[in-house]
Amino acid sequence: MRRLAVLLPVLLLAGGVRAAETIRYVALVDNGKEAGHQVVTRDDDGRTRVDFIFKDNGRGPELKEEFTLAEDGTFKTYSVKGTSTFGAPVDESFTREGNQARWKSTSDKGEQAVSGTALYSALGGTPESFSVALGALAKRADGKLPLIPSGTLTTRKVAEQEVTRGNEKRKVQLLAMTGVGFTPTFAWATTDATPRLFAYIFPGFLQLVEDGWQGNAAALETRQKQAEGEELVAMQRRLAHPLPGTTLIRNARVFDSEKATLGAASDVLLRDGKIVSVSAAGQGEAAADEVVDANGRVLLPGLFDMHGHVGRWDGGLQLGAGVTTVRDMGNDNATLQQLIAQEKAGELLSPSVVPAGFIEGESKMSARNGFVIKDLAEAKKAVDWYAEHGYPQVKIYNSFPKDLLRDTAAYAHEKGLRVSGHVPAFMRAQDVVEQGYDEIQHINQVMLNFFVDDKTDTRTLTRFYLVADKTADLDFDSKPVQDFIAMLAQKQIVVDPTLATFEFLHQRSGELSPIVTAVVDHLPPDVQRARRVGEMNIPDDATAARYTKSFAKLVEFVGRMYKAGVPIVAGTDEVPGFTLQRELELYVQASMTPSQALQVATWNAAKYARVLDDRGSIAAGKRADLILVDGDPTTNISDIRKVALVIKNGTAYYPSELYEALGVKPFADPVRISAGKQ
Repeated sequence: MRRLAVLLPVLLLAGGVRAAETIRYVALVDNGKEAGHQVVTRDDDGRTRVDFIFKDNGRGPELKEEFTLAEDGTFKTYSVKGTSTFGAPVDESFTREGNQARWKSTSDKGEQAVSGTALYSALGGTPESFSVALGALAKRADGKLPLIPSGTLTTRKVAEQEVTRGNEKRKVQLLAMTGVGFTPTFAWATTDATPRLFAYIFPGFLQLVEDGWQGNAAALETRQKQAEGEELVAMQRRLAHPLPGTTLIRNARVFDSEKATLGAASDVLLRDGKIVSVSAAGQGEAAADEVVDANGRVLLPGLFDMHGHVGRWDGGLQLGAGVTTVRDMGNDNATLQQLIAQEKAGELLSPSVVPAGFIEGESKMSARNGFVIKDLAEAKKAVDWYAEHGYPQVKIYNSFPKDLLRDTAAYAHEKGLRVSGHVPAFMRAQDVVEQGYDEIQHINQVMLNFFVDDKTDTRTLTRFYLVADKTADLDFDSKPVQDFIAMLAQKQIVVDPTLATFEFLHQRSGELSPIVTAVVDHLPPDVQRARRVGEMNIPDDATAARYTKSFAKLVEFVGRMYKAGVPIVAGTDEVPGFTLQRELELYVQASMTPSQALQVATWNAAKYARVLDDRGSIAAGKRADLILVDGDPTTNISDIRKVALVIKNGTAYYPSELYEALGVKPFADPVRISAGKQ
């Protein structure tokens, strides 16, 4: 849900200019619907001014940026003001005088001695900085651009394409930039001596293109997906370790996910991606093509992330954390179908994907994923498409017409699909349960039940600020709350709370995101800095204290639901891998035992994703989706970060190798696979 918020500090996009002129960029979603713009104006005195706005799903940043450049093409002065995706104030500035650089933002400030060329990396800037980076890189003979406060940006050309505007033609190049974030950033740039951004495309989500040339966006996206796919295939070949024939995992303590208990040492035999047998240590079949000596470590079923919006570059972080299955909760359908096909073919470094079909209603604040419908006939057509393509459930979204909900849910059930989602605007959670929901996404959507009426428009940021402000005073022992929890339990309504994601409700600028607090020393420096940016508008200490109390009560509420028998599934909707680990820690804070939290992320997940016959537990006949942990997460849930080996459907991965490829310091030494007895 915060794809753009995570994206912008890394995007560094768009329209660098050389002389007094103005260039306009348009932001497109949903096959050409305009959702924002960027206007770049460079004055005669060399000062560049940028107006940037992007709105999707009722939220998005609004920024005003201004800067001047030094002779080497880097920032001499820089400032940006406005609001972030979730309404937090943005106020950032930078100056360089000689060899002294100074910066200040809402989350940090610093001073640094700099020798030679170095580009300031803005936290809250507009996409315009991307062209500045490209221009500065073009002046560097070594192809490397040092960054302030830290890091080095490099770029390489991966594709070229001809674009047209009427009778006008030009060549543009696709560049892959590394040194910022976990994975490469791709951008289309001009091919002149000082390149600037032509288009930035986030496949399936966003197309930012120079105005007048947007007719080329679809072709550029197709070519970019092909080029990225080639990079990803190479990554998979480099990091995947196929396990043909038989593999024996010896002397592992096996977690029984059905009973949430840890068993005695066992031997687990695998053959061609399936579990053949589980037997007492030393009593199983000794002969195997390959052997893993677990040496008493804990063996778990592969974890599920039950709330992802899967991107093709997410797989390294997911698999490194032991996530072997992700439920995708809303995506561009064509993009997701391509991703699923590549994963099944073994071409993609990725968990397996269980898709949920996204259905939204048409409005000015619609999210532009999946199908956006206007009437019941269109809603049924969307359900039919998802049923025909093997989706086990649909996800209803914020602008879905409330008058169509009951009939749409009934039709989905007729087709054998589960029904889940956000609570549409002007409804409450108890209404959607009564009208056919099987599951509700996000703890805020659950809690809004007590704070809204039929006139509250929850398509706006209201859906976050109401929960942050009012949950602190909600009496959980009151009859309305107790009756609501009892109804969820009686009807077995699944809740996908994404608690860790909602820690942004109380994180202030300058404070480290709780999602990464326990792992921050393992992360790249630029990621560490970016995770100190607050997303909510928290103006004073009193508000901060109130929002913190509200979040603590959200955690408590999940615990109360679980104790009452409400099914919980563990999802993230945030940075892959690390967020699920934090989610499970919060479940333990909410009163689950560590073993129960692990059960939620394995057995429960497989059950409600409708794949329990195939995975979710360690048993003969099931897929070889397994993780070996260097610690005991059944007693200390934080040990879930110490994954030493991952086997996904019969292919092995060493998390240490995955993390090193992403610039992350590993959490555990690998447990290597060795040749077995013949």
